[in-house]
Parts: sequence; structure tokens; C-alpha cells
Amino acid sequence: MGVSQAAQGRTVALAGNPNVGKSTLFNALTGLRQHTGNWPGKTVEVARGRCARDGRTYTLVDLPGTYSLLAHSPEEEVARDFLCFGGAEGAVVVCDATCLERGLNLALQTLELVPRTVVCVNLLDEAARKGVRVDLAALSAALGIPVVGTAAGRKEGLEELLEAVEATLAAPQPPTPAQVRYPPAVEFAVSSLRPLLERRLGDRLPARWAALRLLEGDPTLPPALARALDWDPRQDAPLQTALAEARAGLARSGVTDLGGQIASGLVEAARSAAQAALPPTATLTGGERLDRLLTNRALGIPSMVLLLAGVLWLTIQGANYPSQLLSAGLFWVGDRLTDLFAWLGAPAWLHGALVLGMYRVLAWVISVMLPPMAIFFPLFTLLEDFGYLPRVAFLLDHAFQKAKACGKQALTMCMGFGCNAAGVVGCRIIDSPRERLIAILTNSFVPCNGRFPTLITLITLFFVGTAGGLWQSTAAALALTCVILLGVGTTFGVSRLLSHTLLKGVPSAYALELPPYRRPRIGQVLARSVLDRTLFVLGRAAVVAAPAGLVIWLCANVEVGGASLLAWGTGFLDPLGRLMGLDGTILMAFLLGFPANEIVIPIILMSYLSTGVLQEAASLEALGTLLAANGWTWLTALCTILFSLFHWPCSTTCLTIAKETRSVKWTLLAVAIPTGLGMGMCMGVTFFARVLGLT
Repeated sequence: MGVSQAAQGRTVALAGNPNVGKSTLFNALTGLRQHTGNWPGKTVEVARGRCARDGRTYTLVDLPGTYSLLAHSPEEEVARDFLCFGGAEGAVVVCDATCLERGLNLALQTLELVPRTVVCVNLLDEAARKGVRVDLAALSAALGIPVVGTAAGRKEGLEELLEAVEATLAAPQPPTPAQVRYPPAVEFAVSSLRPLLERRLGDRLPARWAALRLLEGDPTLPPALARALDWDPRQDAPLQTALAEARAGLARSGVTDLGGQIASGLVEAARSAAQAALPPTATLTGGERLDRLLTNRALGIPSMVLLLAGVLWLTIQGANYPSQLLSAGLFWVGDRLTDLFAWLGAPAWLHGALVLGMYRVLAWVISVMLPPMAIFFPLFTLLEDFGYLPRVAFLLDHAFQKAKACGKQALTMCMGFGCNAAGVVGCRIIDSPRERLIAILTNSFVPCNGRFPTLITLITLFFVGTAGGLWQSTAAALALTCVILLGVGTTFGVSRLLSHTLLKGVPSAYALELPPYRRPRIGQVLARSVLDRTLFVLGRAAVVAAPAGLVIWLCANVEVGGASLLAWGTGFLDPLGRLMGLDGTILMAFLLGFPANEIVIPIILMSYLSTGVLQEAASLEALGTLLAANGWTWLTALCTILFSLFHWPCSTTCLTIAKETRSVKWTLLAVAIPTGLGMGMCMGVTFFARVLGLT
């Protein structure tokens, strides 16, 4: 195929949100004439391919899928740097016809950098099936640039797209795209910097765009400018003086969150352009009607709380019977192991360490954790697959913004319900290091699956009753929901405290995708929730539970001065425990339960019965009788619930925090914050209960 020499080197960037068919379009245009490689300095792949039309050849560069060019993530930084310094003569921004407004936000940001841009409205076939009709001509008029519709999967509209790209690149003058208007104070600050920047940048970068980014304080832009243009704005004294004056003017005008103002301006411009392209009388889709309920300011939060209560009710109601069966089976196996050791003539200490210590703790952890996880994780994954979790982040975003934290923390908090260690790993989705640390330090405030058994048991015994039936399970679910809401509220409070003290800063702006609702794929949901979550978390708990069982057995059976190490420990901790409304046995159980929170109640039983082995109560009634005989009241149960909610993270979570932060200081702080808060709350509740004569 012949290639025109004049057309050599014409490079077109292909940008778009994730999941808009951008890669499908790229593959359809380039065929096999493509290769991938990392952008210099970043482990983010950029695909390149050649596209030929009428003797002209273009190099298409498939940029990473992103919602923004504000460089809050490696993908955004790579996309921005290529558009700024990669030699792109033009750009194609791919938008989803079914979610037009979301893609137009990126298109408007691209137009600030590359005026020779064509907007490609893809997935027109899918939009048609949903009854969505996009007025391409109206959208083109609103944006001031060419707009082409395609269905890349069917290879429809590709010729028209290439024709628009060719005409845009060949035009003597670039189009005059619509300009996003920001508040007057922001526009005045930008205009004060433009002359200075135009003298330094010339035609290499738009001065207006550079002024906005420098005013916003983008930390990644000055190094990029120094590398690409051999000009470092950080070393430019006149520019730094002008920036300081402009920022002072913004502060005097009441603009304290410039990033939020810029994001709001882009969102409003995108909404206006989308409204111009979509018929105003278009009927709402089923997903839009559901969103009006689930993301409504008045109904969204109550709906979320009721849904949480429903998931917890199903978990509580469904886990009881299988948990009892599993426990009976595993402890029966333990008895057979005891018979085997007796037949082999094994020494008592070996039987005690391996069977009564390691195996019994492992059996308890499995029987207590597996049934609720096998119910909770599939339900949680169903909500995730359905598309509800991003709506949770949307509902809680305002509260996290008030706490000067990132709204994505809502997602990592939800992950913590299953396992706090998984929630800590999930904090990687938060781009700001400051906000990521806040999310890590507060993730343990939501109870993980391992703490549910203790909470449910104590709520049932002391606040609901053990009669069983629909009322008891419903009341237990509602009470557990209140406990979880206390943890969520504390997350907001501590996040705000950290953002005003150790981790000062302002919340970053980010784009949150509200994906369309999808019918959950039951097979994949079950496979992912059981294999990737339930068995993974259970396996990790089992790995630490078996050695912990050995340590617990040793503490209960090794005697010093006529008393076991466990008795010495409980006696030493008893004064502090009484001050907190607990006792030394309960505190010792939490300390020995550091490897796995599930074994707190069994350790308490072992200590009270002085058996030296982990015990299983015959029934809830028997457990309640034993606790009452050892001085438990409603106050003891309440303080134990509070301390279960607010105390040090388990060993697996602590190791994960250390790995993610690479800091002993932050790991110790992640232990100290919830522990200090829990001790303070227990002491406060105990003091007021005793003063008011409620004990």
C-alpha cells in the first residue's frame, strides 16, 4: 500500500473513558499494524498503530482509558503528557452514546489542549436498543468541533470518522471549540497569568490550560515541563510571584477549592452539551428511574441502610444452622484425632498442642467464619456486579468531602466489611497519598467478617434474646446495623480529625463512574465470591489460626508459680479491664485473638472454665448462663461490643498496612488510633453508667 510522503508523521491520539469501545475502534482502524510499549518513566502501556486512507497514513496512539487529564493517576498522567508533549497533531475522543455526559467531560479537557479534535460517539447500536437517540449535529454545534457517530463493533461509521479526522487535520486553521467558563475570580486569575505564560510557552502549549494547572498546584506538571520543554516553572521567579499573587486574589474572592471549581465547571459544560444532543422528552430508562431512588438525597441513604440491614439479616438467619453442623462435624473429627493419638500412645503434651490447641482453634475459626462468609460475600458480590457499590460511593462522597477525605474511601470501606486487609489493599484506588493514608488508618473502624460472630452473639444474648424466630433475627440485624453505622460515623470523624492534624490537606477532585445497572451473572458471582474472596480470606485466617492455637494452649497449660500464664495475664489486666467495664479475661482474649478475631469468645470460655483447652458452648443459653455467672451484665456486653468494634486490627491487617505504607510509624498509628478510641469509649460509657446508677 502506498504511503504519501507528505502525510508521514501525522499522529492522532485516541482518548476515552474505560469501557467505551476505544480499543475496539483502535483495532478496527489499525488491524494488525500495531504494537505496544510503555510511556517513558511509567509502567503504563500505550498502543500504536498505522491507519491508511486514500494514500495517507496516520499513526494512531491508543491512550490509557481515563476519565480525566488532571494527572491524579499514572494513566491520567500518561494521557496528559502525550497530548502535551507526544507530538499529537490531532485527537479523537471516544464517548459512550449511552452515557454521553461522562465522556464529554474528557472531551472538553482534551479540547483545552488539542483544538484539532474529533468527538466519536460510539456504541450507537447499543444506545438505539435502549431508546437513546443522539443528535450529532446539535452536539457538534455545542462543542464547536466535528462529531461522528460509530458502532465500532460492527465497523459502522469508521469511514466517516476518518474523513472527519482528515478534514480537521488538513484545515488551514484549527476549529474554535467551545470554551469552558469558570467563575469570574478564576477567569481573572487565569487572565493575569496568560501574558507571562504565552511569552514562555509560545505555541508549544496553550497558556490558558497551563495557567489553570499551575494555579491548581498540579505537582506532576512542572517536572514534565522541565523534561519536555527545558523550562522549569519552579525556578521561574517572576512566574512564582505572579502565581502567589493570583492565588492570594482567589483566596480573597472566597475560592478555597480551585480543583473543585474547575471540576464543577467541566461537569456543567459537559451536561449542557449533552442536553443539547439528547431529546428533552426522552423517557427515562429503568436504570435512570432506579437511580432516582437509590441516589436521591432524601431516599438514597435510608435505602442504603435498609439494604445493609437486609444483607446482615440474611447472613445472620442463614448462617446459624450450617455453622452448627460444621462445628459439630469438625469437633467430631477432633474427637477422632484424640482417639488416634491415644491409640498411638502419643504423649499428652503433643496431643494437647496439636489437637486441643492447633486443631481446635482452626476448627472453631472455620466453623464460625465459613457459613457467614459463604452468604455475605456472594450477596456483596451481587451488589457489586449489579452496579450498586459506585452508588454507595456517590451517596457518601459529600460526607467524605466534608471530612476532607476522598469519596473513593466509601468503596474501600465496603471492602473492609469482608476483610479489613482486603480493604487496606483496596486503598490503592485512591490516588492522593494523603487521602490513601487516611483511608488505611480508618479502615478497621468497620467490622470485618471475623468480628461479626462476637457482635452477633453478644447482641443476641444481652439485647435481643435467644428465643429465635423472625423477630429476633430482624432485631439482631437492626442492632448490628446500628453498630456498623457507629463505625461508619467514627470513620468520618477520625478522617476529619486526621485531615486537620497529621494529614492536613484539601480533598482532591475525581471522576466517579456510575456504570449502567447490569443483570448479575450468577455463575461468575458465585465463583468470584467463593474462590477469590471466601476461600482466600478463610485460608489466610486459617494460616494464622493454627499457630495461634498452639500459643493459646501453651498460655493455658504452662504454669508459673502454681498458675497458668493465661491466669497471670488475666490477673495483670483485670484492673484496666474493670476500668473499661470489662475484666482481665476479656482483655486477654482480645490480645490472644490478635491473629484472628473469631477466637475471642472461645478464649473467654476457656479462661472462665479453666479447662486449658478451647471450648465450644453447647448452646447460646448455656453461654449466657456462663457469662452471667462470671459477672457479665448488659454493660459488660456493651463495652465488649464497643471494644470489638474499636481495637487493634488483626495480625493479617497489620502486616498488610506495613506492606502498603512501608512505614513502621503509620502501622503503629493504625494500631494506636482504634485502640485508644475503643478504650476511651469503654471508659466513658462505664463511668456514666455507674454515675447514673444504671449498672
